[in-house]
Amino acid sequence: MKAYLDALINYALINELIEEDDITYIFNQLLEVMGLDSAEECSSPADGSLADILGVLTDDAVKRGLVDDNIVSRQLFDTKLMGVVTPMPHEVRRKFNALYLESPSRATDWYYRFSQDTNYIRRDGMAKDLRWKYDGKYGQLDISINLSKPEKDPRAIAAAAKAPQSGYPKCLLCADNEGYAGRMNHPARQNHRIMPVSLDGKQWYMQYSPYVYYNEHCIVFNAEHRPMKIDKGTFNRLFEFVTRFPHYFLGSNADLPIVGGSILSHDHFQGGNYEFAMAKSPVETELVFKGFEDVTAGIVKWPMSVIRISGRDCARLAELADKILNVWRSYTDEAAVIYAETDGTPHNTITPIARRRGNDYEMDLVLRNNLTTGEYPLGLYHPHQKLHHIKKENIGLIEVMGLAVLPARLKTELARLKTAMLNGEDIRSIPEIAAHADWAEEIMASCKLNEENISDILRKEVGAVFEQVLEDAGVYKRTDEGKAAFLRFIDCVNAK
Repeated sequence: MKAYLDALINYALINELIEEDDITYIFNQLLEVMGLDSAEECSSPADGSLADILGVLTDDAVKRGLVDDNIVSRQLFDTKLMGVVTPMPHEVRRKFNALYLESPSRATDWYYRFSQDTNYIRRDGMAKDLRWKYDGKYGQLDISINLSKPEKDPRAIAAAAKAPQSGYPKCLLCADNEGYAGRMNHPARQNHRIMPVSLDGKQWYMQYSPYVYYNEHCIVFNAEHRPMKIDKGTFNRLFEFVTRFPHYFLGSNADLPIVGGSILSHDHFQGGNYEFAMAKSPVETELVFKGFEDVTAGIVKWPMSVIRISGRDCARLAELADKILNVWRSYTDEAAVIYAETDGTPHNTITPIARRRGNDYEMDLVLRNNLTTGEYPLGLYHPHQKLHHIKKENIGLIEVMGLAVLPARLKTELARLKTAMLNGEDIRSIPEIAAHADWAEEIMASCKLNEENISDILRKEVGAVFEQVLEDAGVYKRTDEGKAAFLRFIDCVNAK
């Protein structure tokens, strides 16, 4: 094993995670993690990527009974190995702050690369993801089938069920995760380093998502474990962040179930260095808000209901955003099937996204409503049942902006569906793809399929489904009636 331990140390040296003076110390620490007193020389050199090196070391630990042979146990172990060669938090923060004095982008460029070099962001996992573009009615949408987030096998699920429950860390976003060893029902984070950021006078932290959905996908989270809440403070914090990091956008998931993100228990934002289709979409209806004539505003050409406001003074923008939010929270329009609440349950909220345009600030306010009905029990403004074979989960911030995060199951389902469609099989009789039958029959009726074109056609049709998903999630539909209803809300804001 010595060659592979040396290879890991050499990797850490090359990527400036450790220094020459650390070699003996790090080697001995790795021996301890491997459960070895010493390491024998290998007969062959250790070649390969970081994933290959970690794989060999983990295989050896499994073979000797040190680690259980399942996905979760293996990742807990290889993260522990990487934790040995990951610098201490104070070293990482010192480096980031020094680079920030040169430029914010230099600091984030380094931090993003560091998060990959330490295997917190697994490059081998990112490479497995399927991504493509869809040219639709609203611009070029991003489609992804994310495979980098590990799926637990039955053995891991069984082990997690038997694992002792813990209230520490309280959730996956808490600062307490930094350096945490993990357990069967909580990922290891020995190689995780977070960056302090003060927002609105309070302590927040920045990190990158380990399951990168787009370039430099960062998460900014409250030091305090408290629930998501959209208010004027939210808008102030978003603007303060993009002031400090003008090359990043930052947005927040909505703060209600169905229309919110997957983690509502911990206040957090998501951002990064990427321009989504929504950000590129133009304003199609100009607006003027009474008392805010100095603010440029309009309705964006987008399948969801988006008000865009912009100007030099972010304090004014935050004030207008707060007014729009407060009016929307209590707004009911029965003719448009919009209810502020039913039986005491609130329904209206906003998904806000902030960005810079040169010296100007820009914020998109996406109106959301989580009303459920007998016909649409998962949400009236949610992907409708016809689309659930492709997308059933919540439409959160990332998808609102035009990036589909589709379930990993689609990789195998689409491959099987392609074979069935080409061979003329009875799709309804094949359990793993029967849910796609209606969709597949529509495609076959409208397209002449062959080996050369079927992959491109299926990708295009998946994109078309996602476009419809966004239209379903739009509170105001893109019809004459929908546009008129949208303007009634604007009139209500101006009447306040």
